[in-house]
Amino acid sequence: MEAPDHLASCKVVLAGSIAKSLQIEVGEGLLKLERKPLLVGFLANKDPSARSGFGFLLREVDREEVETHIIAANQDEAIDGIIVYYPIFNSRQDQYLQQLISVEKDVEGLSHRYIFNMYQNIRFLDSENLQKSILPCTPLAIVKVLEYLKVYNTILPYGNRLFGHSITVVNRSEVVGRPLAALLANDGASVYSVDVDGVQQFTRGEGIKKRRHEVVEKEAWALEDCLPLSDVVITGVPGEAFRIPTNLLKEGAVCINFSTDKNFGPEVKDRASIYVPAIGKVTIIVLLRNLLRIIHNRQHTSTPGFEKRLGSADNGQSLKDASSRAQ
Repeated sequence: MEAPDHLASCKVVLAGSIAKSLQIEVGEGLLKLERKPLLVGFLANKDPSARSGFGFLLREVDREEVETHIIAANQDEAIDGIIVYYPIFNSRQDQYLQQLISVEKDVEGLSHRYIFNMYQNIRFLDSENLQKSILPCTPLAIVKVLEYLKVYNTILPYGNRLFGHSITVVNRSEVVGRPLAALLANDGASVYSVDVDGVQQFTRGEGIKKRRHEVVEKEAWALEDCLPLSDVVITGVPGEAFRIPTNLLKEGAVCINFSTDKNFGPEVKDRASIYVPAIGKVTIIVLLRNLLRIIHNRQHTSTPGFEKRLGSADNGQSLKDASSRAQ
């Protein structure tokens, strides 16, 4: 029998398949708890998508009362984790609310302590290395996607498993794009971070000899300069008008979309080796994993030095890599 003239060269991987292995891990973690954990979400905007989430307690409150509700939730021992649906005020007030959530209940990893540790490539909250730092859900979900796709090279030592990879991230928001670029660079990748203001390169220097990433402005560079160099392209640009120019993709690139809008056209399957059109289900599972880690950390809050430690680089241990962070 003759072979077909054309075999599909692109593997489309759905988020549900990636989430299954993480669901098993979460299920095993839940069995170890004495009670079902309680996650509370505060909705103070009109976002209808927030009402279609997984099973947890959603409290719709007036935006002028969010601060009071967060403080009360911080003090409520029955509540294990807190999330807030942003934007609320579309101002610095939102940043204030992020910092108001107790680090012991911040499942989104947006507090100063967690953000500091992430950028400084510090893994633990305490000097005894009993309490792992929390990472933002969407960036960590993308890391878990890359692990599932075997982009992380497990032959290399922890912390270096993206060495040799060039990755373009089209989004430099403070919530997803910039943290993601930092995480990937800290794991050894050369990352081109692209937004409307230009291109920045995140790396750990030549030969990945530095402990944490550094950032260099790529003067006069644009997306068109980054795509042909990148074996992984990750994009999260809101708006139906934006599309990645498929003709500029490196042949065989791994393409991941985390925007609610499709940043890749259907022709991406003719160029990419692997295409992940969405990551929502993975993000949800990562949120639950963060909740379990928060509970684990709180069980060790009596450890000496916990309250004194505020993410000091002197006492911290370098992140080994994404797989060890998320285990």
